[in-house]
Amino acid sequence: MGIAQIVATVLAGLVTVVAVVLAVRAVLTITAVIRQGQPDPARFADKGSRTKTMLTETLGHTRMLKWSAIGAAHWLVMVSFMILFLLVVEAYFEVVDPAGELPIVGHWTVFGLVTEWIGILGLLGIVYLIFVRQKNIRQKRSRFLGSTMWQAYFVEAVILGVLVCGFLIRGFKAANDHLPYPTWSAPLSHAIGAALPSWEDGATWVALVKLFISMGWLITIALNPTMGVAWHRFLAFFNIFFKRSPEKPAGSGLGALRPMMSQGKPLDFEEADPEKDQFGVAQVEQFTWKGLLDFSTCTECGRCQSQCPAWNTAKPLSPKLLVLSLRDHAYAKAPYLLAGGGKDLTGEEKATEAQLAHMDVLALAEGNRPLVGTEDEQGVIDPDVLWSCTTCGACVEQCPVDIEHIDHIVDMRRYQVLIESSFPSEAGVMLRNLENKGNPWGAPQNTREDWTKGLDFEVPRVGEVEDFDYLFWVGCAGAFEDRAKKTTRAVAKLLHEAGVNYAILGEGETCTGDPARRIGNEFVFQMLAQQNVETLQEAKVKKIVATCPHCFNTLGNEYEQLGLEVEVVHHTQLLAHLVKEGKLTPVQPIEGDVTYHDPCYLGRHNRVFDAPREVLGEAANLVEMPRNQERSFCCGAGGARMWMEEKIGKRINVERTEEALATGAKTIAVGCPFCYTMIGDGVTGKGEQENVEVVDVATVLLRSLKQEV
Repeated sequence: MGIAQIVATVLAGLVTVVAVVLAVRAVLTITAVIRQGQPDPARFADKGSRTKTMLTETLGHTRMLKWSAIGAAHWLVMVSFMILFLLVVEAYFEVVDPAGELPIVGHWTVFGLVTEWIGILGLLGIVYLIFVRQKNIRQKRSRFLGSTMWQAYFVEAVILGVLVCGFLIRGFKAANDHLPYPTWSAPLSHAIGAALPSWEDGATWVALVKLFISMGWLITIALNPTMGVAWHRFLAFFNIFFKRSPEKPAGSGLGALRPMMSQGKPLDFEEADPEKDQFGVAQVEQFTWKGLLDFSTCTECGRCQSQCPAWNTAKPLSPKLLVLSLRDHAYAKAPYLLAGGGKDLTGEEKATEAQLAHMDVLALAEGNRPLVGTEDEQGVIDPDVLWSCTTCGACVEQCPVDIEHIDHIVDMRRYQVLIESSFPSEAGVMLRNLENKGNPWGAPQNTREDWTKGLDFEVPRVGEVEDFDYLFWVGCAGAFEDRAKKTTRAVAKLLHEAGVNYAILGEGETCTGDPARRIGNEFVFQMLAQQNVETLQEAKVKKIVATCPHCFNTLGNEYEQLGLEVEVVHHTQLLAHLVKEGKLTPVQPIEGDVTYHDPCYLGRHNRVFDAPREVLGEAANLVEMPRNQERSFCCGAGGARMWMEEKIGKRINVERTEEALATGAKTIAVGCPFCYTMIGDGVTGKGEQENVEVVDVATVLLRSLKQEV
């Protein structure tokens, strides 16, 4: 061992010890913060399915590969990080001896071949990702806007530096005849070696630089435990493993909402006490430990931000920035919580005066910040951010590490509504109507069957017929809203035409509670839902067909939480089946092209993409909008936004309507009454009502059967 090797070995040892000590401290800090969250025992169930999903999503990169080239480049970088970690270990041997190598495998040709090509592809991958970032940040509303850019640049530089050093080390080995791999298995290394001088200590000094870069990276992330762009490499495996619904590859937080929880159990409203039970989330530590893990895992990639309809129409909500705000607040508040501070459910301070006197001043100030509040109130999350969300699910769908944004937003809404009575004033009318009238429009219950008037056949009702295959769930919009009633009548005609044995509840039906639940009023939701469950169980309903995706989602996914077991289909699914069976046969396609708008709660939340297109394909010439299927753009009505004024930025429905009109289609087909209203209003606002018509998929099919207007 020469003097160069002695010096390099000592320096490598020192920097490694510092890095490891700091990394252990950082891991303990992150763990301590996450442990401040509330219990969530369901996350430990079904470990086999969770393991399979985690391996599929991480090693298979199933979420990232939706972005094609970017996903492939990221996969190459990930694999190079995992496999070439062995070459970082090998660098310690090369520091001691310029001809050093890993024991056992270091001289294997196959090892050299695999690591050589992973290194080459990793280099190409990181260069491409750097190019994409630089191109994207020049866009007006970049998905990277608000991300901590120096951290991203640092990580990219480290990856690039480590990969370049790896090839330089091999190059110096080749130049000194120390590389054990033939040229065909390590072509780039041999080519670099041919251009380098035969400097004996070259491999040692470059290996030391490589270790300094690697340990410098570890020291930097250890000093920055909120550096998600780096820590996600480790935390993503856990976050995906503990996702709420491991059987859902497209997004664990889609479909049903989490029930309102207290101490790890669903809240029983009959016995709940606001002084003993948690009503929503008022403090960051009231999120579950999985919520705090979500915040810690965020990579700041901005894919959620790029797809969010609120962000894309100049609203203050960015799912990414919301998560980052909660993350930074949690870590800034952690010293206060770990020292015994915190508020109980009545808002009283837990810490004694003596404990408070010894607390860090900044942490204490962070501990006293309201979670939701205006800038003047120093709130972590501005109310306009909270109420801009349409719960469309685009953020959850796109997140590569399975963060459950909607659950966290609704949990904060629950506290604001149930405890603070703080929510947009216009939504109060909707909530009162739900409580008093059983529908958000406040229409009299005895008018629920008025849509049946004028039909040339009798609509069967539960109680009047002994047996039926499907309960036709009309929904509040379908019963009371003029445009939606056209859809209801069209579906009834089609079911009658096809000979489907169905019945309706009529006045026995009430709102499913979707708008109440998504605005945060779990109490009203439970009241309505329990009433409906009792009605459906009494009627011995086995199958339901619904025209509203919000009803479809609530009945099929959320009533399970109340013990209802029933098969629910959307009307487009049933119509597609009837067309395939030959029970409904289009006579002639309607005139002009048709474009289809995917409703969020039918498409993204429940993966029903094909059925509406199959129906339209039989009845018309279908042209797609640029944003369709899982990347469809919201109409703006979800999350109870249907009953709230849109005062900030561009109206979401106008943005979507413009995209639909740009296709040149004469008909815009929808599969949701909310979308019908929002897109219809958008067309009217554009003065296009004379040339473009908005109708439901069912109406398109009916017209192709009978040429009805």
